[in-house]
Amino acid sequence: MENIKTDRKTPKSVAVIVAHPDDETLWAGGTILSHPSWNWFIVCLCRKSDTERATKFYKALKILKSEGTMGDLDDGPEQKHLDEKEVEHAIMQLLPPTHFDLIISHNPSGEYTRHIRHEEVSKAVITLWHAGKISINELWTFAYKDGGKEFYPKPVENATICHILKKRIWLKKYSIITSTYGFEKNSWEAETTPRAESFWQFSNPNDAKKWLTNGGILA
Repeated sequence: MENIKTDRKTPKSVAVIVAHPDDETLWAGGTILSHPSWNWFIVCLCRKSDTERATKFYKALKILKSEGTMGDLDDGPEQKHLDEKEVEHAIMQLLPPTHFDLIISHNPSGEYTRHIRHEEVSKAVITLWHAGKISINELWTFAYKDGGKEFYPKPVENATICHILKKRIWLKKYSIITSTYGFEKNSWEAETTPRAESFWQFSNPNDAKKWLTNGGILA
């Protein structure tokens, strides 16, 4: 497993683009907490009108020492597909119009079986990068699997980056899920909260686009 080294002299500017409040913490919270010198901006595309979830999201941002904002894409339980351009437009409206060293977002095949919004957000991010509409040096996509619901999502150990979280970092991440977001300790979210985080890493949008057409499968 690879550990991510912090460049203390040159803090990174990083945007995290996720579908739901808590995705940023579940899939990348340990990485965010491990790099307090990086400049974080978290975009959450759903649930702005959900007062309870939105309030918790902004409380989580304070703990993560991140800036951020929310959108209000449809997130009904029936999981209807959204128009691709609608998702892309929402990202462009919420993401600051600046260059980022790094964007972290969902996997085209999601992190578990199955949430369509995760897949749509990933596709939109990759499409926008490939089209030159967002400016970044590299993209990391979450790398998790659940064996078709056979087990809780766990990190893909042979992903480009996979690092075990320090105990204090994981406990803080777990506290955000249980105390800040209020999920019970026996909930899916609390039971899932990964003790390691993994990512597929891309520095070339053409490679990411080819990967997207393959459904986000590298291993």
